[in-house]
Amino acid sequence: MRLSRKEFLSFSGRSILGLSLLNLFNWKVFGREKFGKKLLGEAMIEVKTKRLELTHTWTISRNSSDFKENVFVKIERDGITGIGEAAPNVRYGENPQITTRRIHEAETIFKNMDLFHYVDIKNALDKAILDQSCAKAALDIALMDWIGKAFNMPLYKLWGLNIGHSPKTSFSIGIDTPEVIKQKVLEAEQYPLLKIKVGRENDEEIIAAVRSVTNKPIRVDANEGWKTKEEALEKITWLKTEGVEFIEQPLPSDMIEETAWLREHVDMPIVADEAVKSASDIPKLATAYDGINIKLMKSGGLLEALRMIQMAKALNLKIMMGCMIESSVAITAAAHLAPYIDWADLDGNLLINNDPFSGVKVKGGSFVYNDKPGLGIEGEF
Repeated sequence: MRLSRKEFLSFSGRSILGLSLLNLFNWKVFGREKFGKKLLGEAMIEVKTKRLELTHTWTISRNSSDFKENVFVKIERDGITGIGEAAPNVRYGENPQITTRRIHEAETIFKNMDLFHYVDIKNALDKAILDQSCAKAALDIALMDWIGKAFNMPLYKLWGLNIGHSPKTSFSIGIDTPEVIKQKVLEAEQYPLLKIKVGRENDEEIIAAVRSVTNKPIRVDANEGWKTKEEALEKITWLKTEGVEFIEQPLPSDMIEETAWLREHVDMPIVADEAVKSASDIPKLATAYDGINIKLMKSGGLLEALRMIQMAKALNLKIMMGCMIESSVAITAAAHLAPYIDWADLDGNLLINNDPFSGVKVKGGSFVYNDKPGLGIEGEF
C-alpha cells in the first residue's frame, strides 16, 4: 500500500518515541484505518480497586504490609480497550481513594482529545494531576496499551526495541527475621539475582542470613534508612565485603550533598530511588549518584519514563527500572522499556499470590515476552 504525501507527513509527525515508518505503514494497513480516519466514539473510563495479597509480609525500612490495594483503569474507545494500573504509595502521600478521584477528574481529557495525540494528553495530565503520580501512571499505561492495540503491535516493537537486550530482573527479599530471610532466599532459588532490603538495626544479621544459604550476586536497598553519611559509609564499606553490586538510596532523598560526599568515599555504585521521580529531578542528582531507579508509579507512566531514560543517558547515569507491589499490568508495561536499561528489578507481581492479570513472564530471571499488541496482558478487569 502506497502512502500519500499528506499521509506520510501525518504519520511522520506521530513518529516520536521510536515509531518507525515501517510501523506506521502497519498502522495504515492494520490499525487506525479499520475504524476510520477519526475516532468515532467517546472514550469510556472504568476504574476498579483490587486487593493484592502478598505471599510474605513485605517490610522495608519505613513500613510493613500484608496486602496492597491497587487501582486499575480501563479506557475503551472505538472497540479498543487499554488497561492501566496505579500502585498508591504512602511515601508520596498517595492512597487508593484520592488516586481514584484524580482518575475520574481526568476523564474529560480523554473524552475531549484524540487518543493518538498521547503527548498532548500527557501534558494535560501533568497539569491536571499534581499529587498522585500513580494516577497519571495508570492512565498513561492504559493509553499506551490502547495505542499499541490500535497499531496492532507490542509496545516494544513500536519503540523499535530489541527485547534480547533486556537485562535479567532481580528478586526482592524484604526485611525479616534471619529464619524467614533464609526461607525466602531458598524459595527464590530460580532467580539468579537478589535485591535485599535493609535500613534497620538488623542489617548485619539480614545479610548474614542471606549469605548463609547463597553466594548469588546481591543488590541492596536501604530505602533512606541510614540517617548520616558516616553511618552509610560504615555500612557500605562492610557491604562491599559481602559481594554487593550496588546500593539504592542509602540516605534520605534530600541529603544530596551528603550523598555526593559518600560517593567520593565508597567503591560501590549508588543508585537514586526516592530522590528521583521525573526527568526534572535528574540533573541535580548527577554528581551525587551513579544511577537512577525509574518506577512508572513515580514518573507518572511510560512517556515520562522514556524522557527520564534519555536524560539519564545524556548525563552518563546507569538506569534501573524498578516497581512497587504491582500486578502484571504495570510490571509488563515497565518490561516493555527494559531493552533501554542496565538493571531491572521488576518483580512486584512475583511477590503476590493473586495476580489478576498475566503478561510478561520471568524464567531464570529473564523476561519472556509475548507478541500480543499493546502491553500484551490478559485477565478479567
